[in-house]
Amino acid sequence: MSIGDVVSLMRVSITEVVMLSGPVLIIALVVGLVISIFQATTSIQDQTLTFVPKVLAILGTIAILAGWMFSQLSNFTVNLFSAISQIG
Repeated sequence: MSIGDVVSLMRVSITEVVMLSGPVLIIALVVGLVISIFQATTSIQDQTLTFVPKVLAILGTIAILAGWMFSQLSNFTVNLFSAISQIG
């Protein structure tokens, strides 16, 4: 296995991680921003106000995208195992 193969495998792995975690992180960021703007305008500084909506939004996003995430991850795993079998 050459250095180019390792670099290519790492690039694909990092791309896969970013692609799978990106939607969840973006939703958490947007919900957190909206809640913080709401808190700043109303002067409500309750900690559960930031925590509960973020958790619900993240769980909802994972529930909606779980099928797509699983298929992407399973395709990546199948491709990785086939590459390992070709090398060995």
